[in-house]
Amino acid sequence: MPTTLPPLSVLDLSLIVEGGSAAEALRNTLDLATHCEALGYRRYWVAEHHNMDGVASSATAVLVGQIAAVTRTIRVGSGGVMLPNHAPLVIAEQFGTLATLYPDRIDLGLGRAPGTDRLTMRALRRHLDTAGEEDEFPRNVVELQAYLDDAEPEQAVRAIPGVGTKVPIWLLGSSLFSAQLAAYLGLPFAFASHFAPDLLEQALEVYRATYRPGERWPKPHAMVGVNAIVAPTEDEAAMLFTSVQQRFLGMQRGRRGPLPRPVTPAEMEAMWSPAEKAGVMRMLACAAAGSPASVREQLKAIVERTRADELIVATGVHEHAARKRSYELLARL
Repeated sequence: MPTTLPPLSVLDLSLIVEGGSAAEALRNTLDLATHCEALGYRRYWVAEHHNMDGVASSATAVLVGQIAAVTRTIRVGSGGVMLPNHAPLVIAEQFGTLATLYPDRIDLGLGRAPGTDRLTMRALRRHLDTAGEEDEFPRNVVELQAYLDDAEPEQAVRAIPGVGTKVPIWLLGSSLFSAQLAAYLGLPFAFASHFAPDLLEQALEVYRATYRPGERWPKPHAMVGVNAIVAPTEDEAAMLFTSVQQRFLGMQRGRRGPLPRPVTPAEMEAMWSPAEKAGVMRMLACAAAGSPASVREQLKAIVERTRADELIVATGVHEHAARKRSYELLARL
């Protein structure tokens, strides 16, 4: 049987582009969310990052609320909230409030990385007592689940709003640890293959093989992150894709900043060494760029390889109109 594409969702970092501003990035996020809702995308997620010149989604819960307010049906959530940066009760209250305002529309994706550098992590947490962190993360996930579930008799601490909302929790990650924990807790799992694809297939295999069914999720549900840029022609898509390539080249060099303007593929070749190019291509192994027909085949190959139940698509295009067009062309597939 021919492979069909699974449901598509959107991952938006509210990218601040070269020559743009955070205010413009946030306005574009709200505009893109309404656009993608009209196109039929399943979810619209934003991610927590801190102290990054190119990302405006640091106050993730606030932004989720703004997106939910300007949309009506699309699920809105975090991809994700970085749990080590927050007390579980605070997250439960934030997302419990969102779920109370927008019933059955809010997702809570959780990650265990700080989403920033060590100095900023200290500013967020005020201390760096992270001994036994791998043990702490599962405990915090279970504690957060309890705050969003129905209250136990004589429960001393409750999230108000939050208790009884049962906001769906997703675990995010790029490692076997997150896959194993999601399987053990019977939760949906989203793999961050849009920037760290090395362990993708191995993690999904572990997740499915060890999954413990629960009442809410009787079978595993795996979402795979991809970078995708669709344009009317191969040449235009290749040029637009150079913004993402430059961004990942910056990561290779330890530099992060606004999303660069696109350059020609020939100019891109002159920017990196062979080793740097290989590193970028490795990070972008889960990517598709090209005309609609080409991207469809590239995404089908990813789905065949991963058996993804859902794809969540990041589209790093410098020009907002071209980014909207890319999501529109992708939705038609």
